[in-house]
Amino acid sequence: MTELSTILVVDDEPRSQEALRRTLDEDFNVLTASGAAEALALMEDHRVHVVLTDQRMPGMSGVAFLRQVREAWPDTVRIIISGYTDSEDIIAGINEAGIYQYLLKPWHPDQLLLTLRRAAELQRLETENHRLTLELRAAEPHLRGRVGENRARLRQAFAPDAIVRAADSPMQAVCQLVERAANYDVPVLIEGESGTGKELLARAIHYGGGRAEQPFVVENCGALPDTLLESELFGHKKGAYTGASQDRVGLFQQAHGGTLFLDEIGETSAAFQVKLLRVLQEGEFRPLGSSRTVAVDVRVVAATNRHLEDEVRAGRFREDLYYRLATVPVRVPALRERPMDIPELARRILAKVSANLGRRVDGFAPEVLACMQAYAWPGNVRELQNEIQRMLVVSDRALLDLDALALAIRQQASLAGLRPPRDEAGTPAGGRLDAMEARLLCEALRKHDGNLTHAASELGLSRPGLRAKLRRLGVSVPVRGRGRPARTLGREDG
Repeated sequence: MTELSTILVVDDEPRSQEALRRTLDEDFNVLTASGAAEALALMEDHRVHVVLTDQRMPGMSGVAFLRQVREAWPDTVRIIISGYTDSEDIIAGINEAGIYQYLLKPWHPDQLLLTLRRAAELQRLETENHRLTLELRAAEPHLRGRVGENRARLRQAFAPDAIVRAADSPMQAVCQLVERAANYDVPVLIEGESGTGKELLARAIHYGGGRAEQPFVVENCGALPDTLLESELFGHKKGAYTGASQDRVGLFQQAHGGTLFLDEIGETSAAFQVKLLRVLQEGEFRPLGSSRTVAVDVRVVAATNRHLEDEVRAGRFREDLYYRLATVPVRVPALRERPMDIPELARRILAKVSANLGRRVDGFAPEVLACMQAYAWPGNVRELQNEIQRMLVVSDRALLDLDALALAIRQQASLAGLRPPRDEAGTPAGGRLDAMEARLLCEALRKHDGNLTHAASELGLSRPGLRAKLRRLGVSVPVRGRGRPARTLGREDG
């Protein structure tokens, strides 16, 4: 239950005291006094939030009384209620006693209650603000240390060393280039397919350089039309266009001193490219609807899933902007170009996703990792993450096996001619993969009721190629027609 605020009513007329008490009693704890001396004594013994006093009283006026209250209890809200409208009294109350309001008699109960509720809330907020200010002052060294720890964790989390890769991975050269580029305050252009982790590299550049303690701001240039993109990046003034109901600070200003990451830069129009080029050349821009230029100090890192040199030759991207952005070009290899990274990358993703989903798993079966390495991953790391998340949802087993893996990945892995994994003795564990391949062939044959032509088409094989695999694996082919048994292809079957 919320504690009621205490109000001290000071009035030399008993009837006025009683009227005020009856009006305020349901909403406040009410104390009454007939004069300033009695009121000061009550305040020594009680925590008073608001003082409501008459101006003209015997002995000491309301202003003189509130002046003493202000000196001894500055947090108490002070209000004068009087039937006199002498301007000198009002001015003195404001200047000397710091009163909150000067109310006139006769007063209306609803208006009086509203005023006193606001006064009590003001006193509560001022007290809370004072308390928090003291706590923040005491906590400043601790907070400063926490901020430093968080910055250190960010640097560590987004450092090039934190990017998962094998010793012979093509990502080694990429990470070395990113680490060098981070030390120099120049624009960087990151090219790579969607889902390869271009934003991760952009953050590595930011947190590895001298702007690490400043903002890192992201904008997807392909998600907005020109007008909105210009407003997002450069800001606008109120009324600059329909719907601009207030001033807006653009992302260039928000990133001042730090890094602005422009993703999908290849999707921008020629008209917008001209405006962006000016900002990069001059270090200033003009918000929409403004006549004044704004200077900014921003490092720009851009990314695209297009090959911008081809776009320049085709006339779809400005050559001068390309060379302004690509001081240090970085190409990120697709996941299919670095299969040696997939096992460790899959394990890291599994640990993170399983923790988020609240699932405990032991890991992947060896043949699952082999299939993952053979799959092309058109969606790159993002697709790998989605597949692992799907596997956790559909499988109840502690070890994620082939049954949990998507059929398309198993089929492509089988047709790619997997090298079987080896056990600790170095012996090929071919039995597991042969069984996996046989199961995939059987699934396709059952689906097409034993029709070799249709099954071969689905698997991406020729009919003779499918028959060769069936003979090698000794797979029984269901013969079309009711009541006829399946037969196993042998070497005599052509």
